[in-house]
Amino acid sequence: MYKKLFYKKQNLLFVAIGVFVLFSFTGCNERGSRNEGSTSSTGIIEIRERMFIGQVDEIYINSSDYLGRTIKLEGLFLHSENEGQTNYFVVRYGPGCCGDDGIIGFEVSWAEEINQSYPAENSWVEAIGELKYYMVSPYLRYLFLEVSSLNVLERRGLEYVVQ
Repeated sequence: MYKKLFYKKQNLLFVAIGVFVLFSFTGCNERGSRNEGSTSSTGIIEIRERMFIGQVDEIYINSSDYLGRTIKLEGLFLHSENEGQTNYFVVRYGPGCCGDDGIIGFEVSWAEEINQSYPAENSWVEAIGELKYYMVSPYLRYLFLEVSSLNVLERRGLEYVVQ
């Protein structure tokens, strides 16, 4: 009688292990298939208005998964000057430390071979570019989009986003 009970428990253990292994393989996804926003058949990651902050944060937090990928987003075109250097950005406003003073988005720069001018400050633009980075010190890198397209749009989206 004890042998029958032992064999039943042993068989149950093997079945449980088999089911676990089966679900482990069926539950696996390819790396990078987490919620990256909308990815079209061309492989462009489109940052949508509704989840703008979450998608941009995902890219910054897991930047190694996104480097070299093409990203498309809409936002305000801004620039800043620091020590004689001008940097350009496509951003939206969001929550910050003091209310609505946060800025979310990417620095943008034309590829060296593309000789284009930048839009006017506060223009609403659509940017499409490859995610890259540059080093400002041995331990600090900045992400940016090397844009292939930077078009001014007539219809503006939400300047202030919360998600």
